Amino acid sequence: MPRSLADQTEAELGGRRSVLSLQRRDHRLLDALLTRIDASEGDARRDALTALCRLVFPHAFAEEAVLWPLARRVLADGQELTLRVEQEHQEINELFSELETMDADSPEQHGLFGRIEELLRQDVRDEEDVLLPKLQEALDLPALRRVGWAWLAVRVTAPTRPHPSVARRLPGNALAAVPLSPLDRSRDRLDQAARRAPGRWAAGCAQASHALALAAGVVEHLPPLRRGEHPSTRA
Repeated sequence: MPRSLADQTEAELGGRRSVLSLQRRDHRLLDALLTRIDASEGDARRDALTALCRLVFPHAFAEEAVLWPLARRVLADGQELTLRVEQEHQEINELFSELETMDADSPEQHGLFGRIEELLRQDVRDEEDVLLPKLQEALDLPALRRVGWAWLAVRVTAPTRPHPSVARRLPGNALAAVPLSPLDRSRDRLDQAARRAPGRWAAGCAQASHALALAAGVVEHLPPLRRGEHPSTRA
């Protein structure tokens, strides 16, 4: 029986640049952010939710673009295992999109976030306890490090916001990254500037961010960005 990543040392995972170590590192950051969100309110909670989005969506995109296609090639049950995770990712995207429309401290928003937190924690367990240990058995340490570099390169350039209309598989998700990554990351910078700038400049940054959000909403519904997805992902 493969051992959970949670029970292994960094050396056993292949070192700092192994994709397994990189994944677990992000999962630990995720756990810390979820704990912080549960313990905070107001601006502190909103900031933690923003940080969570900036972690979750690039991380998941790198999995879907690099790791899960590899798992489907090298694991006998890779199709089944990755589909389950993709379905979790899809629901998380849909729920985060809904969360963004709610008041940050409303009971409805807290309730919806409870479901998101449950899904995120389940996603970590599915990956660390089942899928990634099987991938570890199928690949040698140099291969895990090579995959780690590819995963990291995609993660640091990936979209940073939920896009539930985009495919969770290649080639649709890769096509989507070309316009959505710069749109998302430009919005991130504008939103940061809006919080720091004086009145008129803050309003201008907020308006520009809203315009980019509208553009992203149009882009993500383009039919080519749905190519490759498994039909059951949106069941």
